[in-house]
Amino acid sequence: MNIPKISEKDFIMILTGAGISAESGIKTFRDSDGLWENHRVEDVATPEGFKKDPKLVWKFYKERYFQSLEVSPNLGHIALVDLENKFQDNFLLVTQNVDGLHTRAGSHRVIEMHGTLLTCFCTKCSKKYTMKEVDLEEIIPPCLACGKPLRPDIVWFGEMPYRMEEIYAALDKTTVFMSIGTSGNVYPAAYFIAQARQRGAKTIGVNLAEPENSSYIDYFFQGKAGDILPSLVNLIISN
Repeated sequence: MNIPKISEKDFIMILTGAGISAESGIKTFRDSDGLWENHRVEDVATPEGFKKDPKLVWKFYKERYFQSLEVSPNLGHIALVDLENKFQDNFLLVTQNVDGLHTRAGSHRVIEMHGTLLTCFCTKCSKKYTMKEVDLEEIIPPCLACGKPLRPDIVWFGEMPYRMEEIYAALDKTTVFMSIGTSGNVYPAAYFIAQARQRGAKTIGVNLAEPENSSYIDYFFQGKAGDILPSLVNLIISN
């Protein structure tokens, strides 16, 4: 493997997408025909869809939540934990995934920019709950504090991704940027690698296919993250 020289003084930002979780058995939401598992995006992934049919939306995300509990982190997730342990505060993992597999693997410096299946919050008082705390037998689970409807803690189309100020602040000091399992066509995340490279960062990509933003990648490794990351991380750690 040909990789850049990386030292403990470098700040590493990782961006992960659906590709790394697909290896664990998580279905990617969007099918080739643009439907989200036989549903229109507008029906299950927008505030308007939730307002129109909250029963359908809750049914959709309950299924995704229970599916996430049936799978386990893979070698790709685990390798990133080793990388974090090496670089400590000079490491940040930003994920577009909502399955919680990074935290279950043991990652701590994680930003779930699109939310998580593992929590929900009240549409009225904004109180947040873990899914384990609420009664998922209810068609639309109510807030335990005020009784108003809860909603999945997912960033839907038309909503602002979480913790963007922290992400942009980290990009300013990133010297090594690694994109893993992403198609490079979901914004604003797809532009992170360009921003990092424009600031002088070395860029690394790992994906099954060449992503759409591959022109910003200095070192590209084609294949499964679970196959590539253990060796790649070992090289970085011993570099």
